[in-house]
Amino acid sequence: MEPEVTPDVADLRERNQRLTSALLGARQKIKELDERLQDLSAPPLTYGIVDRVRTGDATVDVQVGSRKLNVSASKELYLSQLHPGQQVRLNSEMTIVSAGDYADTGSTVSVELVLDSRRVLVKVHPDDSRVFTLSDNVRATEISVGDTMLADLKTGFILAPVERPDLRHLMLEEIPDVSYADIGGLGPQVEQIRDSVELPFLHPELYREHGLRPPKGVLLYGPPGNGKTMIAKAVATSLAERAGGSGQRSFFLNIKGPQLLDKYVGETERQIREIFSRARDHATQGIPVVIFFDEMEALFRTRGSGISSDVETTVVPQLLAEIDGVEGLQNVIVIGASNREDMIDPAVLRPGRLDIKIRIDRPDEAAAVDILSKYLTTSLPYLATEVAARGGVDAEVVALGETAAHALYARTEENEFAELTYASGRRETLYIGDVTSGAMLASIVDRAKKGAIKSLLATGERGIGEAHILAAVRDEVVENQQLEAIQDPEEWARVNGYRHLGKLVSVRPLHAE
Repeated sequence: MEPEVTPDVADLRERNQRLTSALLGARQKIKELDERLQDLSAPPLTYGIVDRVRTGDATVDVQVGSRKLNVSASKELYLSQLHPGQQVRLNSEMTIVSAGDYADTGSTVSVELVLDSRRVLVKVHPDDSRVFTLSDNVRATEISVGDTMLADLKTGFILAPVERPDLRHLMLEEIPDVSYADIGGLGPQVEQIRDSVELPFLHPELYREHGLRPPKGVLLYGPPGNGKTMIAKAVATSLAERAGGSGQRSFFLNIKGPQLLDKYVGETERQIREIFSRARDHATQGIPVVIFFDEMEALFRTRGSGISSDVETTVVPQLLAEIDGVEGLQNVIVIGASNREDMIDPAVLRPGRLDIKIRIDRPDEAAAVDILSKYLTTSLPYLATEVAARGGVDAEVVALGETAAHALYARTEENEFAELTYASGRRETLYIGDVTSGAMLASIVDRAKKGAIKSLLATGERGIGEAHILAAVRDEVVENQQLEAIQDPEEWARVNGYRHLGKLVSVRPLHAE
């Protein structure tokens, strides 16, 4: 039988438990304060950049400011966790205690030459070039001449690539899939450019034997919307196929002339230099490169012709210097496109620079049928009644193309476009077929497709028919007649390719009702 606990003893036991609990809480608080005091009184840690990991003696070369130190790492760290260019923290004894990430801020530099897998030559300032080491996180990245990189100037490390949207959106490194077979109505022009560009690329030994040098550039000129850009892309595709089959790459650097202009002095010239630097880098690897300047007259106009600025006085010489610099590269071809070739500086067009000039003119009726056949393909749906009446889809496609071309090129009153009056007093009536372009023919086919879709929704009858084609032609003719607004006859003649017929004094639109 247990002895009876008196009230005084129970009270003492409860007070003892409270005191024990208070002492334990005070002890924990003292411990926490001691740890905080140790943290506050701990010496500062030093940041450094790993330069090299020496597995032989288990030490690490570290850049600390301007000093290079050979230090040891904490036993809690594995040497495999440390990589060149990585940030680390060192204690007061200069021992690496933790590994960090790679720096994400620094100075931007431009790559001039890739020396090997570890080093690159970069331009820090216009008059300062240095050799930098690649950090581990960029060694797997494909680095090209002209790339902008993030660098640590104190340690000499390349840290990361820097995207330059100001140049990337101008220089589309496409791998085009347009072939000569996709181009309609330009047989002679395609033959001429193939003879000029592909022969020296495929048979350089024959050119050397006969003392010929391959052309550096080609100018495609003529009215807008007639396939100049398609031809340039087809050149890039053809060069790749001829060089090594379908597995061979080619680059099509599509440069938009007006977008390249920059209000800051020297920026346009810098971007031109970077474009050609990138082309040279690809070319030295055996990759065919086509540099295509669209709207060339906007960028390289005749020096001294500027009204409010003289930017062309420095931009044109920069282009001339770069074109002259591609002399030893057989894999680079410069192609320019313009519908105002009279505005381009003569020095750009002289032999030895843009050697070959090819006029891309408006299609005639036969060429229009060929162009329409590229858009009216056998894979499209056609009216079953018309297909059966003509004996098959192939015959239907040919018939629709001929119908559209005949309606477009008919010399009828409803197709009248404008009346030209020359300085000699001679007058000439232009019809819509005289100003037809490949882009207009593509638009006609698109209109016919939309008409077929509307008919399907309204009547349930599927397929493109002759009525859709004729309606599309009529709508396209009316739209172009109504949109034509001619203020300056001479300017209109230059743009539309009628300057060679004589001096125009009047162009009167003929809008048929």
